[in-house]
Order: sequence, then C-alpha cells, then structure tokens
Amino acid sequence: MILRHSRAVQAAVALLSAPIAFAPVLVTPAHALIVFDPSNYAQNVLTAARALQQINNQITSLQNQAQMLINQARNLASLPYSSLQQIQQNVQRTQQLLNQAQNVAFDVQKIDQMFQQKYASVSMLATDQQLVADARSRWQNTVGGLQDAMRVQAGVVGNIDTNRTQMSTLVGQSQSATGALQATQAGNQILALQSQQLSDLVAVLSANGRASALTEAERAAAVAQGTEQRRRFLTPGSGYTPGNAQMFNSGN
Repeated sequence: MILRHSRAVQAAVALLSAPIAFAPVLVTPAHALIVFDPSNYAQNVLTAARALQQINNQITSLQNQAQMLINQARNLASLPYSSLQQIQQNVQRTQQLLNQAQNVAFDVQKIDQMFQQKYASVSMLATDQQLVADARSRWQNTVGGLQDAMRVQAGVVGNIDTNRTQMSTLVGQSQSATGALQATQAGNQILALQSQQLSDLVAVLSANGRASALTEAERAAAVAQGTEQRRRFLTPGSGYTPGNAQMFNSGN
C-alpha cells in the first residue's frame, strides 16, 4: 500500500512539473462584447430621420428662394422693344405739316394781326385797287387753308399703316411678356401710340376748322366789301354819273 501511494505521488509531481501543452483558449475581453439595445437603435433611427427631414426642408427652402429670385428678375426685366422713336417721328411729321400753314399760321398774335388787316371792316378811305387786292389776299388765304387741311389729312392717313404695325408688335410684346415690368412697359407704349393717334385727330380737326373759319371770314369780308362798293357806286358825285351817250354819228 505504501509503495502504491508513493507511485501515485510521483506521478502527480511529474504531471505538475511537466510543461503544459494544451490547445490555446481565446478569451474575449469584456469591453469588446457587442450588446444590442433595441430602444437605443430606434431612437438613433428616429434622430437620423429627423435630421434628413430638416435637410430636405432646407433644400426646399433654398429652391423656393431661388425661384423667387428668378421671378423677381423676370419682373424687373425691361421690354426689349421700344416704339417711342417711331411715335415721336409721326408726331413730328404732323407737327411740321401744321407749322407749314400758309398765310395764316396757328399763332394767336398772327391771326389777330391778319384779321385786323384783311378781315376787319372795310375802310371807306381804301381805294378800289386796295379793295380788290384785299379780296384777292383773302381768297388766297382760303385756298391755302383748304390745301393745308388736305395736306394734314394726307399725313395722318399716311400714319395709319405705321400705327397698325406698331400696335400689332406691341400687343405681341405684351402677350409674350415674361414679367410685370415688361407687361407694364408694353401697355405704356400702347397708350403712347393711342395718344399719338389722338394728336393726329386733333391736328385734322384743327386744320379743317381753320379752313372753314377762313372760308366764313372771307364770306363775311366779301359782304362788307360788297356793301362798300355798292355805296360808292350809288353815291352821287363819286360814283356813277348818268349822262348822254351818242350811239351813232348823226353828222354824216
């Protein structure tokens, strides 16, 4: 029994003193363990979604601001077409025709002077030659006024085709306007064109009225002159004096 016990002790010592040659065992450190927390994961997903929504909102806001700036730029864009020069040329052409009025111009002082000289009451001291000259001058004024009226009418009629072209262009520009400013400018030019047409109408009425006034003034002056000439004709001593007339030679 003693022998067996000693052998067992020796075997145990040999096992303890022999090098350990077991297969390596990997031990995972405590801080490297992955623990899944569902509530924390859901909170993180919700936070990420909210952040993404904020980014989308910011992008949408920037897009709206950019579109607003584009619209403002369109509203501030000027109309690329202007009919002002053509309208001014039409007005100047009609004004030149009025300024070329013959004899009696469209001037208050000159009209007063002309009527005082040619259309006032006939002077009883004027000679027959002066009466004839005055009548001829008045007739020339009347004919000139009629001619001036027809020239103004022809000029206004000549503006009709130009005005039609301008109106068509301006309406097209108004309909294709990209912003409020362009539409307003097109509307203003249409109003300017209408004002030019109204000025042409005023010019025609003025020229026709001048011609009619000269005609009536000539008639009134002719009546006054006829009255004076009849008075002179019937006045004894200075007018017609009746006498004997010898029609055949009674001496033969």
